[in-house]
Amino acid sequence: MLSEAPAEQLAALGKRIVLVAAVADNGVIGNGPDIPWRIPGEQAEFKALTLGHTLLMGRTTFESIGRPLPGRTTIVLTRDPEWSYAGPSGEAASVLVAPDLDTAFGLAAACPGDLMVVGGAQVYEAAMPFATDQVISRVHLRPDGDVCYPWYDAADWVERSRESHDLYDRVRLVRAEDD
Repeated sequence: MLSEAPAEQLAALGKRIVLVAAVADNGVIGNGPDIPWRIPGEQAEFKALTLGHTLLMGRTTFESIGRPLPGRTTIVLTRDPEWSYAGPSGEAASVLVAPDLDTAFGLAAACPGDLMVVGGAQVYEAAMPFATDQVISRVHLRPDGDVCYPWYDAADWVERSRESHDLYDRVRLVRAEDD
């Protein structure tokens, strides 16, 4: 059962919980473990946004990437109590494992920067009620896919900025009550 205490602990430390996603016009964020597009510049913006922060992702998302991303601590959310990252020791030290969202939030309190939730769909959905911000690349494509970004009530969010690019807009949202 989720409680607000770990999320409140992050807020007390001045840390935000930011959902970061690339979402197609039809809501698709993935096709199996793959992202169904490659857009020049979008991944570079993801790197710039998340560098120095802590990433929270599900095990499937982590395994699709295959390694921790440099310059970021990674918390992998998994229900498998036996799972651990078996990469090189230097990399493995930057990967923490959490069995639930409360534990992940507790771990993030001791990690650098804000908590950047980067997928997959189940992790986004679980973290949505606690999120303070969303940074969404609205991809102007309608690809086939079987993984979608969770629904959220737009009235709960205020658009802070929008940057237009050739195939996507980078939209920054903050929770209305935090505005």
